[in-house]
Amino acid sequence: MRFWDASALVPMCVEQPASGLIRPLLTEDPAMAVWWGSPVECRSAFARLRREGFLSLEEEEAANNLLLALQEAWIEIQPTEQVRAQAIRLLRVHPLRSADALQLAAVLVWTGTPPAGELVSLDQRLRDAARLEGLTPRPDRI
Repeated sequence: MRFWDASALVPMCVEQPASGLIRPLLTEDPAMAVWWGSPVECRSAFARLRREGFLSLEEEEAANNLLLALQEAWIEIQPTEQVRAQAIRLLRVHPLRSADALQLAAVLVWTGTPPAGELVSLDQRLRDAARLEGLTPRPDRI
């Protein structure tokens, strides 16, 4: 099972240049762990893509439906005091935005101590922080 960041979920639902890097990872291991806030981040991305003319309304709805199908199968990491405390620590030691710190905190709480596991992400800053925290970013290169 891998932890999936919102940046990797979007190209699962919308055809993008990175889709070819991401989709094989789900085929290899269909078990997903995802942060509680990721559906909001994904829907924000879909709406932005529609507003900017990259998606039609129908394509946005299809992306939302695919996200819902994925959501039915994944394990969702809930917002807890432990996740919040970990996110605050991460903000002090890595150049992360708050949403990225929450994503990374969720995977660290999920994997336990010592941190081990894979984080599927296309966000280089998040990948770098994850590597420093002991996780393996996937795909291998972006």
